[in-house]
Amino acid sequence: MSVDARGRPIRRRLALLAAVETVLLVAALIAAGIALNNLAEARTRLLDVVAPQRLAAIQLSTALLNQESGVRGYQLGRQPAFLVPYTDGMRSQADAVAQLRQLGAAPGTRIGDDLDAVLRAATAWQAAAAPTIAPDAPPVTADQVERGRTLFVDVRRALDAQLDHLAALRDSGRADLDAAASFLNAMFVVVGVLVLVLFAMLFFGLRQVVTRPILRLAAEVRRVADSDIHRPVSGSGPREIVQLGADVEAMRQRILDEVAELEQAHALLDRRTREAEETNAMLDRRTREAEETNAMLDRRTRELERSNADLEQFAYVASHDLQEPLRKVASFCQLLQRRYQGLLDERGEQYIEYAVDGAKRMQTLINDLLAFSRVGRKPGEHVVADAGALVDDAIANLEVALSLSGGKVSRGDLPEVRVEPALMTAVFQNLIGNALKFKGEAPPEVRVTAERDGGDWVFSVTDNGIGIDAEYAERVFALFQRLHTRSAYPGTGIGLALCRRIVEYHGGRIWLDTEAADTTFRFTLPALEEGETA
Repeated sequence: MSVDARGRPIRRRLALLAAVETVLLVAALIAAGIALNNLAEARTRLLDVVAPQRLAAIQLSTALLNQESGVRGYQLGRQPAFLVPYTDGMRSQADAVAQLRQLGAAPGTRIGDDLDAVLRAATAWQAAAAPTIAPDAPPVTADQVERGRTLFVDVRRALDAQLDHLAALRDSGRADLDAAASFLNAMFVVVGVLVLVLFAMLFFGLRQVVTRPILRLAAEVRRVADSDIHRPVSGSGPREIVQLGADVEAMRQRILDEVAELEQAHALLDRRTREAEETNAMLDRRTREAEETNAMLDRRTRELERSNADLEQFAYVASHDLQEPLRKVASFCQLLQRRYQGLLDERGEQYIEYAVDGAKRMQTLINDLLAFSRVGRKPGEHVVADAGALVDDAIANLEVALSLSGGKVSRGDLPEVRVEPALMTAVFQNLIGNALKFKGEAPPEVRVTAERDGGDWVFSVTDNGIGIDAEYAERVFALFQRLHTRSAYPGTGIGLALCRRIVEYHGGRIWLDTEAADTTFRFTLPALEEGETA
């Protein structure tokens, strides 16, 4: 290293290093931002345009098939009721076409041309079929049937072409989405590497430029302090270290002067003593301030605990007070359903059925919310219970669900734990019930096991169901969170939140094991201390 390089200030070296690394990081972050934008655009295009277009195209295909079924049925039976699928299909066709137009199937585009081709073929077929379904039309002839079949083959071909093009658009959108995600991951890796390189350069640069010159200066200062007060001190390296060496040398000269002037040394000692006393007084003041701060934090903690208790009481009271009007709504809806059954049209009876079902689901939600709010609010007695017996109770409560699903539940040897039996039975019942509900094509198989881990027992509930994506591993424990529609899987979305609350109330924790081959929920409970009994 040259003399000029050694005399260069540390801040200039660090500024140059920071500037280079900043340029690289900014460039990588800009690229990552572009990749993130591309990922968002590809996702929006796939979910908000292509997927709705395919659903509307499928609806259009179903509508035309229903029309064809209605025409054939009427031609054979000449009953007006047979034309209901035809008239419903015409309305569904209009809805599907309007939706496709709104989603970008304008004339001149590929999707628009496909839609126009389908409409032309459908119009030709409908024009040929109209005379055969008129109220005073003569019996249909073989030529008319054959012509209708030929024209509807053209309709099917146009529909198939439309769906094929939409499938190609979907595949292209998925490919764009995968490419954007891969590029974004690559950018994150680059940013991480750049950050590591920055830390490495800072570490080795500071070690070379700052640490070694300081150690050399410290060695010279120790030699002066230990043996040779008259030995000069000089720093080497960056400008700041050289200046520090000059300051140390000046201090050495000043100490020599002060040793010669004993009276000034005594005065200096008195002054330093007073400064130490002032420092102690300041420390005492800071200590008192810290004690006041701790007292304020304790007060805030008590206020927060009181606020949480008030909030839980409010949730309980609000849920409880909703029960009476809801029972009245459900009772009168059921009275309407029984008294006017058969007197209303199909739509009216369906509306009443919707009202009854909504009231029942609301009552279930309120009951679940009440159960959730009660956990920990009025603690019951914790007793030593056999976890295996609790699992058996939960299985007995799920006997109907087991019979309907054809499932099987098995358990290993389970330990004794100190719990509230009713609450812990609810945990096992919720986890096993979810396994039976979210089953795959094969009959559900559930396995409950436990193993010791230090001072805790780790319980596992494993099933062969449809599984849960790792990205939802924490979301499934949130209150009222559902990953499926209510029509696909019934429920209120409180079960796993209730499980978490009960387990944490017992001093444990619960999580979804995303690394297990099958769907596996695990939770911990403190193990009994040696010699502990009920």
